[in-house]
Amino acid sequence: MAQLWKTKKWFVSPWCYLPEVTKGFNFPPKIKIHDVTLRDGEQQTGVVFRREEKVEIAKRLDAMGVHRIEAGMPAVSPQDQGAVSDIASLGLKAEIFTFARCLVSDVAAAKACGCKGVIVEIPSSEHIIKNAYGWPLERAVKSSIEATLAAKEAGLYTVFFTIDSTRTEVEKLLDLVQHVAEEGHMDAFTIADSFGGCTPQAIYTVVKKAIKRLKKPMEIHCHQDFGLGVANTIYGLAAGASVAHTTVTGLGERAGNVPMEDVVLSLLCQYGVNLGIRTEKMCEVSRFVLDLAKVKIPGNRPIVGDMLYQVESGIVAGFVRKAREKSPMEYVPFAPELVGQAPVSIVLGKNSGLPSIQEWCEKLKVQASEEEMMEMVRLVKEKSFEKKDLLTQAEFETIVGQVQNRAAAASS
Repeated sequence: MAQLWKTKKWFVSPWCYLPEVTKGFNFPPKIKIHDVTLRDGEQQTGVVFRREEKVEIAKRLDAMGVHRIEAGMPAVSPQDQGAVSDIASLGLKAEIFTFARCLVSDVAAAKACGCKGVIVEIPSSEHIIKNAYGWPLERAVKSSIEATLAAKEAGLYTVFFTIDSTRTEVEKLLDLVQHVAEEGHMDAFTIADSFGGCTPQAIYTVVKKAIKRLKKPMEIHCHQDFGLGVANTIYGLAAGASVAHTTVTGLGERAGNVPMEDVVLSLLCQYGVNLGIRTEKMCEVSRFVLDLAKVKIPGNRPIVGDMLYQVESGIVAGFVRKAREKSPMEYVPFAPELVGQAPVSIVLGKNSGLPSIQEWCEKLKVQASEEEMMEMVRLVKEKSFEKKDLLTQAEFETIVGQVQNRAAAASS
């Protein structure tokens, strides 16, 4: 029997696949990634994608195998409308959607751009309708019915998207959605954890409840304000939702949207759910998008961080040296090539040890005794403290010269 938790490309916990862990999962046979980088991702403060940049991002998402691309919101600006039209005309494999307020004019703009589908948004909690929008509830419901009927007439796949779903009482939310489904039109329904305030267990429970009552395909859209967006999204899918809304590397308002990389890779390695995404393109696409967005991420950012596969610790450097030929998955949870990362490398810094120095001496074809290498360890640590950083090759070569010159002088 295949060990789903351990392959040539990943090695995760076998606990993930215990029958008592997986018995309640109900992942749909076909799950889609709905990328919202070009709309919700761009709402991150200070991020601007030009028209031609959005087109290039869409092409790369399509090449990666992303199933649906939310190309933007035409009502935002003429440039956004132009970008949506350009992307819709490319003939990509991905389905092209757009985002609309509950306005008939927004739906008409989506149709004019040539999109396949439209996400029709409306606030769902009475408090946000009253306090943030200044509307009576009746206006929200009326607008939803009118806009979704217009979308149906336009021949658009219509996803009804309720802002702030998770801060609404469950039955009130489902009453509102059912009313719109019956009086208006809805091909699918999105639960939106707009402010990231929900938990995985709650998402799982309510998604199941919504599917049972509404009998419509479910989509899940989460944010990262409490750091639970990825878990919430996966639990939504495990409960039966068939579409996950994500952005490249979590771009988005406040703490960001749910990062596509984390969801896709976790599903593949920890849940045995393959979405058909070309994971080896993850780093390439992330770096391309973040460069255009002028957004920097920590070097140890999961999956796509620049320093993720750099090993400084002497202990781990020892693991790498002993295991890399026969058991390379002993010291990483997934292979670097699975996500397009550079191979594991041993670097020099404050935490380096003898295995680190051995690695670099071999790399530079330096012959040194163990005593000399221990002195190099001491000097490497000293230099790292001095500069508060890793050492360059030139700096290590200087240390090698110092140690060997002293050794030569002592023996003469």
